[in-house]
Amino acid sequence: MVKVAASLWLVVMLAATPACADEPVDLELVLLADASQSIDDREIAFQRQGYAAAITHPQVLNAIASGFSGRIAVTYVEWGTTGSQEVVVPWTIIDGAASADTVAAELVAAPRMAFGRNAIGAAIEAAQSLIETNAIDGHRKVIDLSADSANSFSGPPIETARDQALAAGITINGLAILCRICSGRPAFYDLEAAFASRIIGGPGSFVVTADGNTSFAEAVRRKLVLEIAGDMPSSTANGEG
Repeated sequence: MVKVAASLWLVVMLAATPACADEPVDLELVLLADASQSIDDREIAFQRQGYAAAITHPQVLNAIASGFSGRIAVTYVEWGTTGSQEVVVPWTIIDGAASADTVAAELVAAPRMAFGRNAIGAAIEAAQSLIETNAIDGHRKVIDLSADSANSFSGPPIETARDQALAAGITINGLAILCRICSGRPAFYDLEAAFASRIIGGPGSFVVTADGNTSFAEAVRRKLVLEIAGDMPSSTANGEG
């Protein structure tokens, strides 16, 4: 009788336990980095080094540690044309310096994989799919798109992809790259304004600018701190930090 009772208790406990619970984190963050044809290999390396330096910075690590669970999940994706959205660093939980160092090392070591003309809508759709198909349960979900242009030449319209992501409870932030090494601002329109009107959206969404007056890594660091903390700048933020 004792063995029967013990077996019944085990069956009840197993039935009450989820088979595969998602990993809880404060934030699921897709870093969507521009790797279109306007970005050469030297600039790809420059961008990755900037993200690697930012994600291991004490300010970013402090922002992560100050969260409810003290951990976030990050994946780094480079995008170009439709069908060229490539995962450089797969979903990784960052909960301190060691895991941040791992992400940084993977980021700078991987070869270039994405090519072609801008397909921003396709990049946003790919990011949404990465969020919806992972085994992570984030309190907040954010897509962070960086680009030196707000143009999209193939794939779904930006507005369609953005609206789908927003309807799924995902916030989209932007990093407007006005200068890398340095190509400068688009000649015919205001890139920050285009990001604000066409790309970003959701609670607390914002645009951070990387321009010739500040380093790319500083702009990325400021953006990451804002995203991790869930803060919204009072206006479009520059990269000064």
